[in-house]
Amino acid sequence: MKKATAAEIEAALKNLNAWELDDDAIAKSFEFEDFTQAWAFMQKVAAAADELDHHPEWTNVYNKVLIRLSTHDAGGITDRDFKLAARIDAAGA
Repeated sequence: MKKATAAEIEAALKNLNAWELDDDAIAKSFEFEDFTQAWAFMQKVAAAADELDHHPEWTNVYNKVLIRLSTHDAGGITDRDFKLAARIDAAGA
């Protein structure tokens, strides 16, 4: 898996909804009405992550979910992160 260049990252971020560069990862915060909605979203993301065999670094506090994506084997951001980010956006948040 090839680590993305700065130009590739910049171009790919333009195709995603509000994802930002965060060190050697891309990140996005999500906010929901309550914990139940946040948990339902996390279940959708978990299914997509398993399907793509690429799992996020995430935290959840009540109605907020923060997701960071990076490909540890490559030492940074790869196409796998952008694919999962697009699936996360499609999960409805």
